[in-house]
Parts: sequence; structure tokens; C-alpha cells
Amino acid sequence: MPILLSDRAALRAPLPLLTSTESRGLGIRVTVTTHVRVRSGIYVARAAYLRLKPWERYAARVHAFARAHPDAALCLESAAVVWGLPCFGEPRDIHVFDPDRSRSRRFGDVCVHTSSDERAVERQGPLLSTSLADTVVDLSRVLPPAEALAVVDAAISRRQGGPLDLSELRARASVQQTTRGSAQQRWIWQRADGRSESPGESLSRAAIEWSGFEDPELQQEFHYEHADDRVDFYFPSVRAIGESDGWGKYDLDDPVKAAAHLKDEKRREDRLRRHGHPFARWDLGDVWRLTPLHRALSSAGVPLVRSPQPAMLATFRRRPRAALREREKPDSA
Repeated sequence: MPILLSDRAALRAPLPLLTSTESRGLGIRVTVTTHVRVRSGIYVARAAYLRLKPWERYAARVHAFARAHPDAALCLESAAVVWGLPCFGEPRDIHVFDPDRSRSRRFGDVCVHTSSDERAVERQGPLLSTSLADTVVDLSRVLPPAEALAVVDAAISRRQGGPLDLSELRARASVQQTTRGSAQQRWIWQRADGRSESPGESLSRAAIEWSGFEDPELQQEFHYEHADDRVDFYFPSVRAIGESDGWGKYDLDDPVKAAAHLKDEKRREDRLRRHGHPFARWDLGDVWRLTPLHRALSSAGVPLVRSPQPAMLATFRRRPRAALREREKPDSA
């Protein structure tokens, strides 16, 4: 089952936050071996924090900032935490929108943004943030293009719980005065697809295009042996099927469910192969590294139909908005 935006939304901190005042009141001794400081005067248990996934660490930082600044309106990646939009690795900065400032400023890892373009600000649980539509439009301008495509896909994909329409996002972007990222947005508007079931599928589509492979058809259905099988990607010229695997796709955190799902998936793949469909399978790590994805598609006979775009492929490696430790091995929520 796809992971929905509501499943990814982090309206609570992933770990209990402990302030200096609370630690003294509770008689808890905070040391560098027992706790991690996620904001000045705000701590979390070190062992539990180190077990968090990168985007969960970021959510902890966002909630710690919001606890210290409850009236601040989060935006960009920080607002993505609120709305459950895809997050890749651990973003470097906390982002805040303040329309009353004369110019944008950085204070350590906090970027305070202003704009002549209005943003709607809404409260989600304990957090204030820019609206979902404004957050998506803003991210579509500044994220690396494949990641931005994944965010837009998620926002318009009913399979991912996205409630927006692409026309709504395009209209909102068109009335903004800023021209930053306009060329990237035009590329996204032409390719955003509400049939996408995961961020991995969105990134895969970008990588497939920029690598020069044939454009796939999405969510094609096959009916063989009294079974209905829907596949992520179908390459009609060679009847090849492509599957973008993700951690959540097979309930890998639940061993019993995982075993059942993997067994069903093996039967499904064998059934499709029996009916003449070569198979290419990859995971999100293969997309980031590109070479394993290329190998999987080539082994399935998917043809190259255009010249590769090295500059666009290089955006999978350049991640200036990520924390230093996440730039080499990104992942996604």
C-alpha cells in the first residue's frame, strides 16, 4: 500500500523533547552521553535520537524550534514536515516565513524568508506553517528537480493522499512575482502525474528520462491467469515491466506481513514473466546511484531513445540543501 501524506505528517515530535527547566524539575541529569541538544535548551535522549531516520531527525529539530518559537510560521522543507510531503534525507536548515521583514536573513541554521508574494498561513496541530499549496509551489522552485517532481506528484496523487490539483498549483505559481525556478516549474508542470504511488516512482521517472531510456507508461494493468496485476512502469516497445521498490511497499518492518507480501510478489512477477514480460526491479538507492538503475533497465531490454542529459543527472549528486552527513546517502520519507 502507498504511504499517504497523512501517514508521513509529523504533527508531534518523533521523540519527547526535554527542556533545561523540565530536566531540573524532574531531576534528570542532561549530559553529552545521555542526550542530544536539538535546539538551545531543548534535548532528546541520545540513543533514541541516533536510531531515527534522517527525516525523523529533521522533524525533531523542527518541533524543537517550534516549541521555542510557537508563533513562527514554518515554510519550505520545515512546512513539508507538517504536511507529510516527501523529505529526502535530513534538510540542513529550519525555514520560517515572515512577510513583515524587509529582506530574508539567516540566523545559524534558521532561514527567515520574506516575499512580496503572499502566503496563506495555517495551523496544523501545534504548528503554524504555510498552506499545503504554497508549500508545494515554493518547494517546486528550490528543490533539486527530481525531488521537486516527487513533492508535486505527492500533492496531486490520490494514491498518496494528495488533495490538490495540478491546475491549482500552476495557477498559484503563475500569479507570483518571483521568477526563481520558473524554468524548473515548467518542466515539472509538464511531467507531474497523479498516478505516481511513491516518491521513488517520481524520482525514477526523472532518472529514466534524463538517462535517455524510453518513456514508460504508468500503472498499467494486466489480466493473466484470473489475476489483476498493476505495475509501476511499462515499456511498450519491448513489453518490459519496471518496479520501483520501497521499504514500505512490502511492510518490511513487520516480518510476518513482509514474508506474505514478498511471496505474493514473487508469484506476481513469475506470472508476468510467463506471459512474455521482461522484468526490471530497483530501489530508491539504485536511483540515487543511477548505474544500478541503468543496469536493470538495460538487462530488461529497455531501449535508449534519446541522448542522456548529464547536467540533469548530476542533480542527483548535488544536494546543497541537505545536512552535510546526508549529502552522500539520501533517502526519503
